[in-house]
Amino acid sequence: MTHRTHAIRLSAAVAATALMLTACGGDTESEETGGETAEEGGSYSIGITQIVSHPSLDEARDGFKAAFEDAGIEVEWDEQNAQGEQATASNIAGTFASSDMDLVHAIATPTAQAAAQAITDKPIVFSAVTDPEEAGLVDSWEEPGANITGASDLNPVMEQFELLQEIAPDAETVGIVYSSGEANSQVQVDLAQEAADELGLEIQEATISNSSEVQQGVESLDVDAIYVPTDNAVVSALESVLQYGQQNSIPVIAAEGDSVIRGSVATYGINYENLGRQAGEMAIRILEDGEDPASMAVETQETLELIVNPEAAEAMGVELDQELLDRADTVVGEDVDAEDPAEADEAAEEDAEEEEEE
Repeated sequence: MTHRTHAIRLSAAVAATALMLTACGGDTESEETGGETAEEGGSYSIGITQIVSHPSLDEARDGFKAAFEDAGIEVEWDEQNAQGEQATASNIAGTFASSDMDLVHAIATPTAQAAAQAITDKPIVFSAVTDPEEAGLVDSWEEPGANITGASDLNPVMEQFELLQEIAPDAETVGIVYSSGEANSQVQVDLAQEAADELGLEIQEATISNSSEVQQGVESLDVDAIYVPTDNAVVSALESVLQYGQQNSIPVIAAEGDSVIRGSVATYGINYENLGRQAGEMAIRILEDGEDPASMAVETQETLELIVNPEAAEAMGVELDQELLDRADTVVGEDVDAEDPAEADEAAEEDAEEEEEE
């Protein structure tokens, strides 16, 4: 995979004087996991900062922790969730910076940026960051240059657009809703535009600032198909996109597998639990073997998975060829159970209400 070689630094410094993290600002969970400590290993304190809860990021978190458990390394975890708020992510990073923890795991670009801004004296390992160089996190993919490295979820966007054309061969226009404030999203939109130009497709964009604007954004599109990048705000409100696709017979192609289980038609992408585990193994090499993040190349996943959802395809007016089903790694409804978008949407609303009450 060819990585972009130019860097765009952060447009503004993350606020260093943000208010201290309040009980309603993020979820806190401390626990010890792992079996007996490895013979030559130690017991560690690790903080996890996550921008928002949705299946892919949750799987990355679980995979990261599983790497330590499988290695028999005892860890005291301090888990924080910014609930989609950048200011809260900054608060969490500030709290972690003043702690005596051994390492910080940052899940997704906004939390990685906040951590990198605030934490300079302890290693940071990220996951679910699309382009760390573009986001201003590292000097280069090969030589990060500071106290941060990790595992990227850079998508095979060209292959995903080729899959879109295979599923919807008559599609001429593709819509993308994405967050204007997420550097990783802009990277994917740029890659999508390159793919579209090569494949003879037209891209329509709709930018949002938070998940509450996703429905308005998707309704502004006039397209033949929709592509959902790994944009945290959009994925957390995916049900709005899926319902629009079903109501208008517009197929929705996703950039990651959990969105297919939730009701998108298909994807060709990475496994986020494996991505988190990969980041966890990098963290173990830092803590146990003394490797330096500054010289640890950012890693990507070599193994990609084709995931299809025939029921979702039918609901959006397309039929998947048997040949596509036969070569799929996972068929939703056969290999894994599908999620009901309505039930998922209701659960998300209940979670939001609970967070407001806290």
